Amino acid sequence: MSDSVIAYRYAKALIDLALEHKVVEDVNKDMTFFKVLCDENRQFLKVMGNPIIRHEKKLGILKNIFKNRVSDVTYTIFNVLTKKNRENLIYSIAVEFQKLYNTLNKIEIANVSTVEELTNEQKDQFLKVVADATGHKVELIENIDPALIGGYVLKVGDAQIDTSIKKRLNDLKLELA
Repeated sequence: MSDSVIAYRYAKALIDLALEHKVVEDVNKDMTFFKVLCDENRQFLKVMGNPIIRHEKKLGILKNIFKNRVSDVTYTIFNVLTKKNRENLIYSIAVEFQKLYNTLNKIEIANVSTVEELTNEQKDQFLKVVADATGHKVELIENIDPALIGGYVLKVGDAQIDTSIKKRLNDLKLELA
């Protein structure tokens, strides 16, 4: 069974447990905190995935970092995963949990790449367009990509709208070839 399937199952169990204990918002904040910590400190992620490091040591690390910073439900899942030798999945579980949380709360993630930072008016326009198209709340993630030359690339789920000059030049190059 692939790690993503296993991570999804743990994330589903975690969101069900959080719903049962009415701490979904807290657990979502915890999973976001964990994901950010891993993104900023790749060494921590390597330690959690290292099979040479004993599971008791990994649990000690998790306890030192998270015990007083996360909800009991979140800490319990860390404890369970460590006892089952699945510490390497915690990051994937955090990612899957956030997907489930967004689905539960009808939140759509929209990634927009532009050459320069968007103005507040432009952000509002993107938010409105995506919200109107999906009927969901929208969380906008901005990326700056000077290689686009101009225009934007908007990704929502599996859909993508690419109005960049880079794409137009590539299309023109293909036509002329």
